[in-house]
Amino acid sequence: MFEIIRANERGAAHFGWLKSKHTFSFGNYYNPEQMGFSALRVINDDEVAPGAGFQTHSHQNMEIISYVLSGTIAHKDSAGNEKTLPAGEFQLMSAGRGISHSEFNASHSDKLKFLQIWIQPNQQNGEPGYQQKDFGEAVGLTPVITPDGRDGTLQIKQNASLSQLILLPQQQLALPVQPGKAYYLHLINGELQLLSQTLLPGDGIKMLQLAELEVKAGSDHVRALFFELPA
Repeated sequence: MFEIIRANERGAAHFGWLKSKHTFSFGNYYNPEQMGFSALRVINDDEVAPGAGFQTHSHQNMEIISYVLSGTIAHKDSAGNEKTLPAGEFQLMSAGRGISHSEFNASHSDKLKFLQIWIQPNQQNGEPGYQQKDFGEAVGLTPVITPDGRDGTLQIKQNASLSQLILLPQQQLALPVQPGKAYYLHLINGELQLLSQTLLPGDGIKMLQLAELEVKAGSDHVRALFFELPA
């Protein structure tokens, strides 16, 4: 079973300083058919104007992932973390019982583009946490976030994992899947063929009950995020 969410089917928000595309219902965009998938609740494709950003606001009981596509995020939170995230870095903030933070474009001349992802945790009111890391540009599937933080990955409070997928033009790869899991793939760059379908940048696909999954890149390099989620 699969369902594709096309890039042009996503919700949109434009506040002058922020342009955003919402895969799932978020803010003023409400689609009862797209309220998330398994524990995956939000994928926002954000573009922030130079020097602008999200003022200090609070979250509780959510695992919040940022993946910087271009530019640099300036992060500050109530736990005392004051960090910058350049392009290519992943950030995982566990809101736990409550945390406040701000996220700004660190540049006053260049746009910031990043993906904001929310995953619902499987434990409530825990200690807030902060992690960030660059996982490089290795071709293939690179684990980034796991439930146990194995092999240097960021540790999430959910039985879920996230991997970075990079393919060369025309490269094929079998992705590891189990019938008892849910999977979501979000394509960032390139063209990707899977399950007799073609995905373009900004497209996503929900997948259940998979025995196998093979993907093939088109004529350009592919970059995507691959989620394993509770069924």
